[in-house]
Amino acid sequence: MPSALNSKSVSEREASYVPDNRCLRDGQYGPGYRQAAHAIAADHIYLYNIHKEKAEALAKETGAVVVDTPEELARQSQGLIMAVKPNIMESALEAVRESLPADSVLISIAAGISLEKLAFYTGPETKIVRVMPNTPAMVGEGMASVSPNVNVTEAETADVVAIFSSFGKAVVTDEKLIDAVCGLSGSGPAYVYMFIEALADGAVREGMPRQMAYTFAAQTVLGAAKMVLETGRHPGALKDDVCSPGGTTIEAVRTLEESSFRAATMNAVIASAEKNKSL
Repeated sequence: MPSALNSKSVSEREASYVPDNRCLRDGQYGPGYRQAAHAIAADHIYLYNIHKEKAEALAKETGAVVVDTPEELARQSQGLIMAVKPNIMESALEAVRESLPADSVLISIAAGISLEKLAFYTGPETKIVRVMPNTPAMVGEGMASVSPNVNVTEAETADVVAIFSSFGKAVVTDEKLIDAVCGLSGSGPAYVYMFIEALADGAVREGMPRQMAYTFAAQTVLGAAKMVLETGRHPGALKDDVCSPGGTTIEAVRTLEESSFRAATMNAVIASAEKNKSL
């Protein structure tokens, strides 16, 4: 796969997307495609959707090219991203399998479908990368794991990482960790939203207007996350910095510990991971 970030080296078969109806309707991954259009020349991105008007709307916004059939999409693709629901992945792959060039890389973002199963659907020689993104890709702050099979070269893997890094962060990850990834970054935004809501509710209880409380809570979470990423310090050490002896914060931390805050969060990650294993 040519460099995803250098439009001059991009072949005519660069990156194609097969978004499912939910992705475009709910906007879960559409914004990621918009960001990818900045990493890859827009006219080297091809789109297909069974509802053509949805693909055309995204193409109008990004400058991508809409194709009429899955077969045409596959023929044009050097990197084919399958953004379809797990229960229709087999039939979606059947539609593109015979048209996919031998040197193309198939990229799946479907939860619960292993590299082994994807190879069973497409053939043992197929270059396959399994990616687990998350919804903050909508605002350019996604987190994605990238798990290639043995047929994918280091350069091809690097190109996939570059594409998904264009709307957040992407890390090459052993497939055996993908259930943990699902429980942590895949489902994690929902836990954080609940935490933000709870923080805001507490402030509202103390008299703060709700919209103001959401802003304070969300910015606090954003700032704390940035401190972890940019300082490289242990989260526990950063927590200790906020806790003055006998102060308000350590009293609040004591209350969280009494309420099993850590255990509840750990159990949420584990529950999501175990559910992903069962898919």
